[in-house]
Amino acid sequence: MNPRLHVACAIIEHDGLILATQRSAAMSLPLSWEFPGGKIEPGETPGQCLIREVREELGVNVIIEESFPATTHSYADFTVTLHPFTCRISDGTITLHEHNAMLWIRPQQMADLDWAAADLPIISAYLSRRKLSSAPEAA
Repeated sequence: MNPRLHVACAIIEHDGLILATQRSAAMSLPLSWEFPGGKIEPGETPGQCLIREVREELGVNVIIEESFPATTHSYADFTVTLHPFTCRISDGTITLHEHNAMLWIRPQQMADLDWAAADLPIISAYLSRRKLSSAPEAA
């Protein structure tokens, strides 16, 4: 049976843009784009994990704003359940400690990148929720 990982991931928003990070060539799923985050440790909530992992990977502190439903994806050699959150940077300057690259992109540009398959349902949910929240009010 393949290992199952529980991972918190950050949809970091800033001035209408979203942060995408590219996995390094040495990581599993090399050079795929992803939302930053990492494995949830025993006794840690997904939110606590997200704050810790973003600090470790990017050197910044974030404030969580909204959670999204967890999604599960099975790769050939492992299964991952992602626990996504929208958040914003509260302090610090991004320094890549593990990733190959990063981009600030408009939400509608997310489809232009080669994302890790597990992130695709999160992108869809984010874009759907964003459209609903930006819909004009009924008169």
